Amino acid sequence: MSIGVRIGIAVLATVFSILAATTGVEEVFAFGAPARTTMKPAAAQANSQATSQATSQATGQAATQAAPAGKVVEVKVDNFSFSPQTITISPGTTVIWTNRDDIPHTVVSDDKVFKSKVLDTDEKFSFTFDKAGNFPYFCSIHPKMTGKVIVQ
Repeated sequence: MSIGVRIGIAVLATVFSILAATTGVEEVFAFGAPARTTMKPAAAQANSQATSQATSQATGQAATQAAPAGKVVEVKVDNFSFSPQTITISPGTTVIWTNRDDIPHTVVSDDKVFKSKVLDTDEKFSFTFDKAGNFPYFCSIHPKMTGKVIVQ
């Protein structure tokens, strides 16, 4: 990717971050009218003792990860993908998405149960899943980036 493209992406990400911060709109890339929301803070933040439970995607199929209740699970955002792409957790588990990519991304559930601000490199977003269900999500900047959280 050329330096001009990287600079352009960085400028756009900065503009959208400023818009989100000054307007109170959580998602400036909304498909339709953006909604003002109050997001429930995560019950726990990642700390140096939180362990990453990564699964490999050697076959190209969606990787799945399981975690017991009250735990913290990390999902990496890198190379235009969420890894692992699908995780299975228990209610009460906090998921932390960390952007390891060189460009900004977001994490938005299909039904808007959770949505992050624009995440620059090494920024994190967390959400605690209290109820059972399937929660598909995507990056609103790059809608082909998808993942799923299964809470059971």
